[in-house]
Amino acid sequence: MSRNIELAIDEYYHIFNHGNGDRLIFIDEKDKERFVKLLFLANGCNSFDFEDLSSGQEFSFDRGETLVAIGTWCLMDNHYHLLIKETTDGGISQFMHRLATSYTMYFNRRHRKRGSLFEGRFRAKHLGQDEYLRHIFAYTHLNPVKMIEPKWKEVGLKNLPTVTKFLKEYRFSSYLDYLGVERKENKILDRGAFPQYFSNPEEIEVEMMDWLDFGNFY
Repeated sequence: MSRNIELAIDEYYHIFNHGNGDRLIFIDEKDKERFVKLLFLANGCNSFDFEDLSSGQEFSFDRGETLVAIGTWCLMDNHYHLLIKETTDGGISQFMHRLATSYTMYFNRRHRKRGSLFEGRFRAKHLGQDEYLRHIFAYTHLNPVKMIEPKWKEVGLKNLPTVTKFLKEYRFSSYLDYLGVERKENKILDRGAFPQYFSNPEEIEVEMMDWLDFGNFY
């Protein structure tokens, strides 16, 4: 799949992709855990062999100079979302190639599959306006709501406390990092490369609740 935008240094992009034919790209939590580790490992100039890394030490690997800056990330069962800033010429393309290749090889080997896992090349939306850039922080982190209330944007939330609790416990997004939870996955983000819209965890929680009330915003 070709893209109709160019990727330029110092610009921000919403990066996303689905499984080929809308197939699942994460069968279970082990798959998601591998992809999360690859978000860190693939974002560097140094080559790596995942199988040579000791379990639990992946986030300590010397990956070298990073290729991109990652501002948010979220994994769903059949797709993913990333907020990325291009920091080196061709960095996004290099990072996404390393990420997709490493994960597809792992997935096909583990699940005895063949062929393309993803729906062509990754897709990118340029976030040239501050309004869209700010909104993507909430949009990315609110995606998991669909796991427990699939129609929430159309009909509204049925149980706000349950949704709020679910989001705070969902491990496979960067929302926990913005809430100040200490974990190894914090190393994936380069928050200093993005506008500091939220000075503390409470402010992003308020932003999230506002969008939960509003519903359709992207």
